[in-house]
Amino acid sequence: MSEQQGSGRAPSRRQAARLAAVQALYQWQEGQDAPGDIIEQFLKVRIGEAGEGGMRRDADRPLFKDVVEGAAGHKEELQQTVSAALARDWTWGRVDRLVRAILLAGTYELVHRHDVPPKVAINEYVEIAHAFYDQGEPTFVNSVLDRVARQVRASELTG
Repeated sequence: MSEQQGSGRAPSRRQAARLAAVQALYQWQEGQDAPGDIIEQFLKVRIGEAGEGGMRRDADRPLFKDVVEGAAGHKEELQQTVSAALARDWTWGRVDRLVRAILLAGTYELVHRHDVPPKVAINEYVEIAHAFYDQGEPTFVNSVLDRVARQVRASELTG
């Protein structure tokens, strides 16, 4: 089963799950709640809420849960992978917290979700960056995730 890129219509169930996962990872980085607690909060309380802090009712819940748990559980590995893909003058600590959440989620999918084509994962997280930023952040996310993909899934990007 392959996943297709969005077509400009309303976000798909998977796009909605990814957006909520990025929001959950952003919250998790504050350090006050465990990933499981945040997941439960999104699935029981914030489901169907409108606005930035909510999650669409029809969001792909298994994908949401997997991305949050996976990115949080593999944080050190993912952070090292992203750090290796950053330009020389950049460090993980210098990256904005929301961009870090986007990069953690995107890198998790590139490294651990081989059912998702690398170009789809990159495009999905670049679109999420566009939802929050109108400056250079989406280009930055694209560049870093492209470098990560070339490190971990190069054979799928040729041709």
